[in-house]
Order: sequence, then C-alpha cells, then structure tokens
Amino acid sequence: MKTPGSLYTVSAPSGAGKTSLVKALVEHCPDIGVSVSHTTREVRPGERDGISYHFVTDTVFLDMLSRGEFLEHAQVFNYYYGTSQSWVDQQLADGQDVILEIDWQGAAQIKRQRPEAVSVFILPPSRQALRERLTQRGRDQDDIIQQRMSQAVDEISHYPEADFIVVNDDFDAALAQLVHLVEAQRLRASAQVIRHQQLLTELLS
Repeated sequence: MKTPGSLYTVSAPSGAGKTSLVKALVEHCPDIGVSVSHTTREVRPGERDGISYHFVTDTVFLDMLSRGEFLEHAQVFNYYYGTSQSWVDQQLADGQDVILEIDWQGAAQIKRQRPEAVSVFILPPSRQALRERLTQRGRDQDDIIQQRMSQAVDEISHYPEADFIVVNDDFDAALAQLVHLVEAQRLRASAQVIRHQQLLTELLS
C-alpha cells in the first residue's frame, strides 16, 4: 500500500522569505512539490502561466469557485487566489507531499477541512528587516510598501493558529528547520506502519 503524502501550508507576511524558503525546501527534499494556485492578478515579469500561477480572469475564477473546485480560496489586495482540490488530492494519493503557499485565511480554511494538514508560519526577524526586504525587491512604490507593512501586522497576528513557527533570520538555519520538520512528519507512526507493514509483520510473527 502506498503511503499517502502530507499536506503542508506555509504562510508569512509579504517579504518574510516564504517563497525562497519553500523553493529551497523542494530542492532539498524528494517527493515534495508546491501547488500552483489560480489567481486573477496580472502576470509579473519572469512569471509563466501554469508554472508560477494559473492566471485566470475574475469570471473564470468565480465559475470555478461556484463549482466547488477550490480546496481553499482568498482575496488578497483585490485579487483572488485559489488551490485546486482535485490536483492536491491526486498528488497526496500518489504519495507526494504537497506545500500550499497561502495566507492565513487559506491556511485556516485548510485546517478546518483537513485537520491533519501541517501548518507553518514564517516570521521575519524584525519589522525593520521586513521593510528592508520589501524595499530591496525594488518592485513596489513607497505607498504599496507601507500598505504591505500594515497588512503584515494583521497577518502576523495570526501566528498562534500555526502548528510550527520558523523565524527567517538566517536563511540556511530556517531552511534546515523546515527540512527537519518534513523529515519528522515522514517518520510519524501512522505513515511508518503503512511504509513498513511487511517488516512489522515479520518482526511480530
């Protein structure tokens, strides 16, 4: 019997380093992938449809939502984001771990529907560091950066809802903590019983 994969949600305020950490985690750990969300926001330079996001119109997104095709969805900065339920379920059934990079609203939805999902919250080491990271990206104007800083306070206030908290002060240290978390989850008894069923039968015979 194939061991089902684990579902992870990783949330963080903009600029905390969530995307970079998740990308590095996927490169370090086999059999784990990131869900490609649907979104109504515009394509940014360097992004590719179907790889960065599935870029859709508001009409298409709302039609999918009405048909119950999203495992979770949220509206962030006037844009919709959603995770395909069928894709996630297929990956998990195939034994692949799945990471959802979503905000606290989406993580809360996932936790209500899938209480076994592992939720992780990434924190910046300070507000100053967060502002510097947002500024150094060179992507947003000052008013947008201030908006994101204000939004970050609200997002960070939801940290108690997460199962695990990782502070991204030193990138390598934060990555190591995420890798250990995944490794530990794969050693949980319920998974190991399925994975080593034959061994356990032989040991107890």
